[in-house]
Amino acid sequence: MTRTVVLSEDPEFLAELSEYLEVLSSPTRLKILRAIEHRPMEIREIAAEIDTSYENTKKHLNKLAAAGVIKKEAGLGRETAKGVHPVWKFSLQPGGLESVITSLGVFSGSAVPAGYGDVASRIRTVKSLLTEDEVSPMLLVTQGEEDGRIYHLAGATVALGREDPPNAALYDPETDVVLPTSYAAVSRVSKPHARLTRTGGRWLLEDCGSTGQTFVNGIPLGRNASKPVSEGDIIDLASGAGSARFVVIGAEGDGEE
Repeated sequence: MTRTVVLSEDPEFLAELSEYLEVLSSPTRLKILRAIEHRPMEIREIAAEIDTSYENTKKHLNKLAAAGVIKKEAGLGRETAKGVHPVWKFSLQPGGLESVITSLGVFSGSAVPAGYGDVASRIRTVKSLLTEDEVSPMLLVTQGEEDGRIYHLAGATVALGREDPPNAALYDPETDVVLPTSYAAVSRVSKPHARLTRTGGRWLLEDCGSTGQTFVNGIPLGRNASKPVSEGDIIDLASGAGSARFVVIGAEGDGEE
């Protein structure tokens, strides 16, 4: 079945999408992402790796950094006759390359974006580490700084979003899913970005008017829309760098609304 991806009409979202897709439109930038996937590299190393000039590499790195896909940190260069000099080294943001692949899949309209193939094995791994009594409905983070963390769905209503210390009274860190600030594309949990609600033995996921949108198995949920989710479903809060991805584990669904 062919699925149609309907883009948001929100001017802010469209502007961000245009900038993001423009960044990804260059094969050179994609080569850079692959080059720094496993270790930080300085500009001259990257230029040699992708076989282009220093100035051209620097230009593309600036574009990637502005889009939030990569980060720049001070490091030490190679030792020379004059000693070791400090240099800027570039590396992927946590989950950066996976986010790029996911975004390309979402915007191409594919039913399930690339990168979802290991879902079943990750679910099996988590369940093997828990007793039967411990396998309650939960969300497994599979991207970014908290990759591998489990959030048990303890309350009847669970808010999902990024931490917001000034408004901490508006959410419960014991029952809500509160992500660190590195998930910059996710709305603050005090709004929140999305909400899970247990209703009649199933879990409903609702988008709470988020700017970055909420996706289920790569398909946009729609602003303020909701749908049931069950084990194996993939939930994405926003897309691209700074987004968050969860695998639903232990929740049983009974079909679409």
